[in-house]
Amino acid sequence: MRRLDTDVVVVGGGLGGVAAALAVLRAGRRVILTEQYAWLGGQLTSQAVTLDEHTWIEQFGCTASYRELRDGIRRYYRDNYPLSAEAAAQRYLNPGAGLVSRLCSEPKVAVAVIDELLGPFISAGRLVVLQPAVPVGAHVDGDVVTSVEVATQDERIELRGDYVLDATETGELLPLTGTEYVVGSESREDTGEPNAPAVADPGNVQAISWCFVVDHVEGDHTIPRPDDYDYWATFAPEFWGAPMIGLTGPHPRTLETVTRDFTPNIDDDPFSRIADQRADGGDQELWTFRRLLARKVLEPGFLDSDIVLVNWPMIDYVGGSIIDSPDAESHLDAARRQSRAMLYWLQTEAPRPDGGRGWPGLRLRPDVTGTDDGFAQAPYIRESRRIRAEYTVVEQDLSIGARGSDSPATFSDSVGVGMYRIDLHPSTGGDNYIDIASVPFEIPLGALIPIRMRNLLPAAKNVGTTHITNGAFRLHPVEWSIGEAAGWLAAFCLDRATDPRAVHHTPSLLEEFQTRLVGNGVELHWPDVAGY
Repeated sequence: MRRLDTDVVVVGGGLGGVAAALAVLRAGRRVILTEQYAWLGGQLTSQAVTLDEHTWIEQFGCTASYRELRDGIRRYYRDNYPLSAEAAAQRYLNPGAGLVSRLCSEPKVAVAVIDELLGPFISAGRLVVLQPAVPVGAHVDGDVVTSVEVATQDERIELRGDYVLDATETGELLPLTGTEYVVGSESREDTGEPNAPAVADPGNVQAISWCFVVDHVEGDHTIPRPDDYDYWATFAPEFWGAPMIGLTGPHPRTLETVTRDFTPNIDDDPFSRIADQRADGGDQELWTFRRLLARKVLEPGFLDSDIVLVNWPMIDYVGGSIIDSPDAESHLDAARRQSRAMLYWLQTEAPRPDGGRGWPGLRLRPDVTGTDDGFAQAPYIRESRRIRAEYTVVEQDLSIGARGSDSPATFSDSVGVGMYRIDLHPSTGGDNYIDIASVPFEIPLGALIPIRMRNLLPAAKNVGTTHITNGAFRLHPVEWSIGEAAGWLAAFCLDRATDPRAVHHTPSLLEEFQTRLVGNGVELHWPDVAGY
């Protein structure tokens, strides 16, 4: 087996992994970064899910490096796309004019910007990226991970580093290293959370979704009728109020049964509305909800159709968990089949304003997803294994109702900030949406410290949260902030010849570390804003 040595091994090249690697590299250290799929960037790229952010993102509430990513995406469009005069004048350009985010864009653009951020370090020989590579084993000496084994298409490689960061989408290193972790929903007795169930259920996780990208042009682009279409077309969870394949389902915040609209290339003004999740989820008209590129943002006639991401409630797969499950592969396959059924329904049965049925002009866009078929390279994964941490963030920390206040949640050991409502999609345990008004929050260092392991750190959605609070920690800017904090922490510990637990428990070291974070553009506190 070939062996590679470095300072920090980052396993998983999603947003948390990229942010972690970038922090370690900017601290002057060496990194090996591994990724399972062809694109770095995780939920933003290989999973095809455009940025999902809080109301104040353009002014504050993220790290400087995350803002570099966002600014780089906008710059890419300004430099390479024929923007209309009105679009070019937009300070906060939103290429997709989608209503889920103030910056909706194509995943391949984000890939280009990520590659640009990391490229100089690859040229300098300080960053080695292994793709595709998946973790398959680990060697542990007591409380220290001595190496991780990854498998590529051709070989197995042993990776050795002083610190190992788990930035995988589902916390894959936790069972491989024997790190204590939790998965699924905890019980109310475990956490005291008002919305936790009476009985814990390790198999109860948020739905995954296999997203796809479409446009709408002349011609018949209808896919072959899926063999299992009849099953999916009639599949109706008890709480859904209708078959999932359709436009009718529960409203995430009220749980009332609602019917959404779907109008390809709707004649809207892309500059007339600003995405604001605080005021409106923006999902009533599905065409504009997660639009990645709006034709009216470009010069007239350049783009035949808007380009739209299908990441809608109808493709939330609730059939079973892919974590610690012997049936994981069958669930992944079923999630893809559910999404194919949704596409076929849109092409053949979706109601049209003229009274007809189906939009055969809907066309998959494999060039946008980097795949052969227009479906994302990877499923959108909302929930991971989570370390048993020195501090676990619970609903009482974030919920406006439980706190009796909408002011930010503060922690003396803050290593970053985040904001999102506690937003849980329907689950594999049969739960409907759980949506809880929440406060802006600080990310406590204690949530990044495993209760036992000394040199393994979480760098994605695998931090010390619960099934409930993961619903606020799982979005793009928070995952980036977690990864960046983990990266700076590993580098700081190497510089100071200490360990993460000592940093957490030694006031002088904690203060020094927080000062380093601030000096590198990490916000530790919120201004006086209110939650929602």
